[in-house]
Amino acid sequence: MPEPELRTDRLLLRRWRESDLEPWAAMNADPEVREHLGEPLTREQSDAVAALMRAEFEERGFGWWALEVRATGEFIGRAGLDEVDAGMPFAGVDVGWRLTRSAWGHGYATEAALSCLAFGFEVLGLPEIIATTTVGNVRSQAVMRRIGMTRDPADDFEDPSVPEGPLRRCVLYRIRRDAPPAARRAAGS
Repeated sequence: MPEPELRTDRLLLRRWRESDLEPWAAMNADPEVREHLGEPLTREQSDAVAALMRAEFEERGFGWWALEVRATGEFIGRAGLDEVDAGMPFAGVDVGWRLTRSAWGHGYATEAALSCLAFGFEVLGLPEIIATTTVGNVRSQAVMRRIGMTRDPADDFEDPSVPEGPLRRCVLYRIRRDAPPAARRAAGS
């Protein structure tokens, strides 16, 4: 299945290119970018993640898009939808983003996430989309609220794929296709 491109006013969510691998690796080697994700990745680990993202997208027809600023062509990270891994205490499709530090604070994560939600609801017909992050990742939680998602503290969980420590305790946000009109407007649908 061909990978769709998503366009917003400022962003292009597109197929990955070989030229993305170097800035992707630099991003994954940045301790601040990885603060809520775990240890920085080596170039080999980063390339392996990119290869997996590409393969999963080809197989499913959705996944992680490379994120580019339309005006400059600059690669600034990734955004997309991903199936929740087996073994988690919930199932579904997760919306997410990871941006290079130079792209923080410009509203790009919110803009990309809204585009991904619209794709998930309108193209994939998903009834619900979730988002997860560590308890301490207040920046990502703010994006989740801005895109119309809500959190029930009863859904908070320990990520079984993460070793004991501060990154294990996570929060879960949700938005349903049939969300009230105000939340749906926030989600760009």
